[in-house]
Amino acid sequence: MSTEQTEAPVTAFILVKTTPEWLAMSPQERVDAFTTEVVPVIKGKVTGVTSRFYDTEFYSARVTDVWVWEARDHHAYQLLIDALRETPFWDRYFEVVDLLVGSENGYARTYGVDAVTTITA
Repeated sequence: MSTEQTEAPVTAFILVKTTPEWLAMSPQERVDAFTTEVVPVIKGKVTGVTSRFYDTEFYSARVTDVWVWEARDHHAYQLLIDALRETPFWDRYFEVVDLLVGSENGYARTYGVDAVTTITA
């Protein structure tokens, strides 16, 4: 077993609420805004991040969407947040309600034990 420690990937759950400006756009305008106003900024400033988006407005009035960003390390995550803040998605199209940031199975790395999962086939 290697004793070399590597920094764990960071997962950020960014809880957001849509603004009236975002909702006034057509679906195609929203896609265009994301691909022209957000993606180029992120690609220009950050490497080692991926994203997924979840709609939650069916179940919550406070949080309408959850953005899940995975970054290879804390520095990539910090660059991502700096990049997002330079786009209209941050507090113009969406109100950022909360940031929940963690490392998957951090306890297992800390204590040198196997991660416990509940995945079943």
